[in-house]
Amino acid sequence: MLIIQNFAVLEGGDGSGTTTQIGFLRERCAARGQKSPHIHLTFEPTGGPVGTMIRAVLRGETGLLPETCARLFAADRNEHLYAKGGVAERSGRGELVVSDRYVLSSLVYQGLDCGEDLPWALNRAFPGPELLLFFDLDPAEAMERIRSRPGRDRYERLDFQIRVRERYLALLPEFERSGVRVVRIDAARPPGEIADEVWSALGTLPIMNQ
Repeated sequence: MLIIQNFAVLEGGDGSGTTTQIGFLRERCAARGQKSPHIHLTFEPTGGPVGTMIRAVLRGETGLLPETCARLFAADRNEHLYAKGGVAERSGRGELVVSDRYVLSSLVYQGLDCGEDLPWALNRAFPGPELLLFFDLDPAEAMERIRSRPGRDRYERLDFQIRVRERYLALLPEFERSGVRVVRIDAARPPGEIADEVWSALGTLPIMNQ
């Protein structure tokens, strides 16, 4: 697998805290000011037109076949990577890009939704991140967190999240063998502790030590 240097990804099941940690990173980046390198925080599905359509599907506002959703995720990812101001451009000019979700999310979620073959076919050409942080949390605990949210998406069910965690754990070794450095995060700990561990892991990247 081709690896994008200066690119890190946060992955995990729903409720595992990846989005919360992006928030912590945003605060830390604001506090460090203009120090090099610039850190760009992003997410999938994106806020672009395809990502907006995906979010409507996840909220149940519109219905599409699982296979159509898998193709939309891949199209959104292609824009995220290669459009002007995207991951490839930013990382290539010396920024550290950190994304909440990437290819592995599609292989897990869409793999469970419509079978493994189509998500693999749609995503195999995408390069991997230099660093992948996997937020591991018991699905029952994750669902307790999710219950406090104002609404749920189509994947936020305990039975599905159990399968999500199993699928993540099955796929992570394949990513490690392909050259992606994987760090497992115990997501049951206090958010502040996790934020420190995330920052420490990012600090091991060569771009952070130039």
